[in-house]
Amino acid sequence: MTVAWLVVGLMVASVRVGLATQDDPRLDGLFDSLQSADGPVDAQRIEQEIWAIWSKAGDTDIDRLMESGTRAMAGGQYEEALIAFNAVIEMAPDFAEGWNKRATLYYLMNDYPASIKDIDRTLALEPRHFGALSGLSMILLDEGRGQEALTVLERAVRIHPFLPNAKARIRALQSKYGEPI
Repeated sequence: MTVAWLVVGLMVASVRVGLATQDDPRLDGLFDSLQSADGPVDAQRIEQEIWAIWSKAGDTDIDRLMESGTRAMAGGQYEEALIAFNAVIEMAPDFAEGWNKRATLYYLMNDYPASIKDIDRTLALEPRHFGALSGLSMILLDEGRGQEALTVLERAVRIHPFLPNAKARIRALQSKYGEPI
């Protein structure tokens, strides 16, 4: 079954869902643990737990669409992925990870304005979304906005001190653009 047919079936069968997995009570403790992680290995385990919570909407149909969209995106089938992520956002507009996945897709499609718009929505729903911040930093850097990229990446590292490769990227940006304003 193609993603398009899956979307049609699920949209007909469901109503808009008010989900907010970014409000899961376990997240506060996980983010506290991330701040006090013993090192990168400990932080990676905590990060995986955070992603596991963020990635599940708690609704079987939406979770299925997220998985289909993610598979399509990984396979370079961007139009199919877009159909799936659009449906996720339509069905669950308060599900931050739906917006973040579509932001990632738009980034891969080189549609930076659309990606930034979805990142903004992701961060409005989950201000601690270090993945969205990291992605925003990459876009800003690609657009030649290095100072802004540095500021955003430093914000991500304040949330996730062991964000992979972030400290090396920060050092490189600092050497090129100086300290943030």
